[in-house]
Amino acid sequence: MYPAPVFDHLAHLSTPIGLFEHALLTEPRPEHGYCLDDVARALVVTARQPHPTSQVEGLTATYLRFTLFAQDGLGRFHNRRDEAGRWTDAATVEDHWGRALWALGTAAATTPDARVRGAALDAAAVSLERRSPWWHAMAYAALGAAEVLEVRPGNRAALGLLVDARTLLAQPSDPSWPWPDARLTYANALLPEALVAIGTALADAATLLAGLELLHWLVEQETHDGRLSMTPVGGRRPGDERPGFDQQPIEVAALAEACWRAFCATRQEVWLAYLDRCVGWFLGDNDSGTRLYDGVTGGGYDGLHAHGVNQNQGAESTLAALSTLQLGRLALVQAVA
Repeated sequence: MYPAPVFDHLAHLSTPIGLFEHALLTEPRPEHGYCLDDVARALVVTARQPHPTSQVEGLTATYLRFTLFAQDGLGRFHNRRDEAGRWTDAATVEDHWGRALWALGTAAATTPDARVRGAALDAAAVSLERRSPWWHAMAYAALGAAEVLEVRPGNRAALGLLVDARTLLAQPSDPSWPWPDARLTYANALLPEALVAIGTALADAATLLAGLELLHWLVEQETHDGRLSMTPVGGRRPGDERPGFDQQPIEVAALAEACWRAFCATRQEVWLAYLDRCVGWFLGDNDSGTRLYDGVTGGGYDGLHAHGVNQNQGAESTLAALSTLQLGRLALVQAVA
């Protein structure tokens, strides 16, 4: 049995305003402020947590409030907020816009709280009308649109965004490197996950198959000596030395999300096996043989190095560990069923 997600460290990094981005060891660094990127990730995790405690419900309320306040009247989002709660950037449709839509859609589709669901759907309706030129942003937004359709089948705005995302995310024609960039960079599994979500929601068998094939290819790229060996922070291209460091927990979390979605779309158990590798990476089955999750506090370490881990426990890495364990436990239920 995988360890249960523990939300104490996440709560330690949080305030009534939001979630501090960085930590020095286990202590939050207020001087670096808050960002929607992490708050949106946090909302995904807390909103879909089965049987949420009062602690988790309180965190969900905080993260939803932050996300709603980040939105402007045109459906764009601010990303950065200082310790006092002042926005320090302009609202845009960059990656945080897509993550916000993912979070709003997830909250709408998974929470049992009708007030949370209604507020998330109302905000999503505005932002679903926007488009971004960046594939990461549109891929995250597609995940949110697919979740909205779970609650409101046939929703015009959600369907329209998925159609446009399908065009933007169309695969390159080179089978030797079926990737839109010259190298793998960050949150790589987001792309095949978005294709699977789009193919499923639009009943587009070709796009679904393209997503599944790309995900298989990515797992092969991220496997070395029979275990996950993730793209390091500097990216990876063919011929790079393996393994590479500093490996980032967000890569594993993105892969876990994609494998879970692929399983839900196909019911093929190979995706649960891949998801098991993701959980194992956090528990020590990685290139350094080191755990990246504190099972007592729920903290996640900020990176995997050749001889250990980055001892800081920031928001992104903590959420990566929590979300992967969360999905791993859901997978165990499915495996037993």
